[in-house]
Amino acid sequence: QVQLVESGGGLVQAGGSLRLSCAASGRAFSSYPMGWFRQAPGKEREFVAAIAWRSSITNYADSVKGRFTISRDNAKNTVYLQMNSLKPEDTAVYYCAADLALAYRTYVRTSKQEYDYWGQGTQVTVSS
Repeated sequence: QVQLVESGGGLVQAGGSLRLSCAASGRAFSSYPMGWFRQAPGKEREFVAAIAWRSSITNYADSVKGRFTISRDNAKNTVYLQMNSLKPEDTAVYYCAADLALAYRTYVRTSKQEYDYWGQGTQVTVSS
């Protein structure tokens, strides 16, 4: 069992920055990939970024490449999403998720169906 709690969302002007955090408890955090997804009103939940148990292995949606950075601190059981140059279209509820089936693998997945555990989400609103 894994519990995930996101924080760090808020209201920011276009061009600004936010850093989201996701604190995990439960099974060995350092062994499995973590992902960030987002869901805007009336839209499907979509992949944003993922990081494998080795922090050097990451993947990003094309829409956030070069602006967002995912990282993890295994000593703190926390994954982060640094979001820079924010745009109004980044407005959404952001969720972190854990992919326990991929423990110790050297790749990450982008499909929300593959992730086992989810946080409650944190709202990010970018004003123009």
